[in-house]
Amino acid sequence: MLAPMIAKNTMLVRLGICAVAASLALAVLWSAPVTLAQGQGKTETAASGDSAPGGVASAPGKTDSQKSKSINIFALAVAGGIFMIPIAGMSILAVTMAIERSLALRTQKVLPDGLVAALGKLSEGSGNFDPKKAYRLCQQFPSAAASVIRVLLLRVGRPLPEIESAVAQASQREADRLYSNVRWLNLAASLSTMLGLIGTIQGMIMAFHQLTIMDAAADRTSVLSAGIYTALVTTFAGLAVAIPALLASHFFEGRILKIFHQIDELVFHLLPQLERYEGRVRFGPNGDIGDAPLEEPPIHVKAATL
Repeated sequence: MLAPMIAKNTMLVRLGICAVAASLALAVLWSAPVTLAQGQGKTETAASGDSAPGGVASAPGKTDSQKSKSINIFALAVAGGIFMIPIAGMSILAVTMAIERSLALRTQKVLPDGLVAALGKLSEGSGNFDPKKAYRLCQQFPSAAASVIRVLLLRVGRPLPEIESAVAQASQREADRLYSNVRWLNLAASLSTMLGLIGTIQGMIMAFHQLTIMDAAADRTSVLSAGIYTALVTTFAGLAVAIPALLASHFFEGRILKIFHQIDELVFHLLPQLERYEGRVRFGPNGDIGDAPLEEPPIHVKAATL
C-alpha cells in the first residue's frame, strides 16, 4: 500500500525538480544580453571604414549606430504578443520532460548491469538455474527488466506459450510506462507549431487592419513591414521549441526500443532454463516453490496473478 504512494511522490518530486531546473535554464537564456546584429549595420561599418581617408578606420561612434540597428531577443519575444506565453509554457514542459526522461531512461535504471551479470552467472551450465535465487535478484535490482523477469518466474511450471504471452504483455506494459512522459514531448512539439502559426496569423490580421484605419498620407510600407516583422516572431519561437522537442522524442523512443530489445534477448536466454520445470513446479506470490527436491512429485502452489 505504501510502496505505490512513495513511488508516486518520488516521481512528483523528480518532476518538480526538473521543472525548476528547466525554468531557471530558460530564464538565464532569455535574460542573457544576446543581440542579433543585422547584416546591414555590419556592411555600413565596413564601408565607412574603407572610405575613411588615409585608410584609417571609422570613428568609434559608429558602434552606437550599429547597436541601434540590432535586435534584442527579449524585447522581440515581448513584441510577439499573447501567444508567446503558451509557447514559453511548452518550452518549459519540453525541457522538463527531456531532463526527466534522460534521468529515468538510464541503463542502470531500466536494465541494471548487476542484474544481467547475476542472472548470467546463475544460468551458467545446464540444470543450475534456481528460480528462487533469480526472483530474489529481481527484488534486489528493481527496474523495468526486473518486473518483466518476475512475471516470467511467476509462470514457472506452466506451458511455454503461456509464459511467452505473459512476458510479452509485461514488456508492453513496462514500455508504455516508460513512454508515457515521452508523449509530452510530442504534445509540446505539436502545440508549439500550432501556437506559432496562429500567433503569426493574428499578427498579420492586426497589421492589415492597421492599414485600413491609418491616414492615406502615412507610410504604409513601414507600418506593414513592422507588423509582419513582429508577427513572424511566434512562428520562429514555435519552431524553436518544436524542433528540439521532436528530436528528443525520437531519441528517447529509439532508446526505449533498444533497451527492450536487450530485455527480450535476456528473457530468450532464460526460457530454456525453465523447460525442465514445466508441469512440475509452481511459484507462489512471494517467489517460493517449497523446499522439496525437484525429483519428488510435483509441488503445486497457487500462482500469483498479474
